[in-house]
Amino acid sequence: MPTFSAARGDSSFTDAHGVEIVYSTWRAARPKGIVQIAHGVGEHGLRYEPLAQDLVRAGYTVHANDHRGHGRTGLAQWDGDHAKLGRLGPGGLRAAIAAVEQMTAVARADTPGIPLVLLGHSWGSLMAQRIVNTSSGSYDGVVLSASAYRLPGWMNSGDLNARHAGSGPTKFEWLTRDRAIIDAVSVDPLAVEADVVGLFGVRDALRLLGVPRRGIPHDLPMLLQVGSEDTLGGPRSIERLAQAYRRRGRLSDVSVKVYEGARHEVYNETNRAEVIADLVAWLDRVTAGGRA
Repeated sequence: MPTFSAARGDSSFTDAHGVEIVYSTWRAARPKGIVQIAHGVGEHGLRYEPLAQDLVRAGYTVHANDHRGHGRTGLAQWDGDHAKLGRLGPGGLRAAIAAVEQMTAVARADTPGIPLVLLGHSWGSLMAQRIVNTSSGSYDGVVLSASAYRLPGWMNSGDLNARHAGSGPTKFEWLTRDRAIIDAVSVDPLAVEADVVGLFGVRDALRLLGVPRRGIPHDLPMLLQVGSEDTLGGPRSIERLAQAYRRRGRLSDVSVKVYEGARHEVYNETNRAEVIADLVAWLDRVTAGGRA
């Protein structure tokens, strides 16, 4: 088991529909920036504690909430019914996105005056793409992990584990090559299979589709990290997304990192040290000038 050095603080806020959103914070002693993590479908913020610890050691305070219907938020929202985990509840996807932006406001108020970067993984990255279209000025940078260009043909809506099913007995082999991570998530009581249509319904699943808006108002740096064997989008989709941000969105600083052999969860991969080193180097660069 990993050893954690930075203490975790847990708190919550209430969204516009009265749902209590639980979040965790890991604090750097003298933070040079804030990283807000938005997790993927069927998981929860505490799965990012190892990453949070690495970021704290690098000088960043980290906030990670459990989205609507997920993790500790979902368990309380659904009165302890694990069978309902992953279902978003009243307000659906729009409410989940609004709660991510509410988390941003909480993080800003908690440590004002320093740069804040939104790091979205998978579904969290798809929500981050929507947020960038409307609220790019709220952030000093955005990291999209295991993302995709949000149109049919560029984003897999089928069985994400099909390509990797032969490498193990669970439905989570698509996540990583690290067997310990797969074994842990397969017995995690707060984790469920990432079936977007089944959990969210067709209407909210379709709301995930879209493209970067033309001329994003606030030019912010962006980092896209993806494994070459990621079955959600993969390198081809990520390169198309980066191109859209550069040409359509007019963002001037878009970086892409592809990790050979890695699957969906690059921060939980066997080469995680390389992935996190790239992330920290990018964060150090974009936060060096302070709050934009």
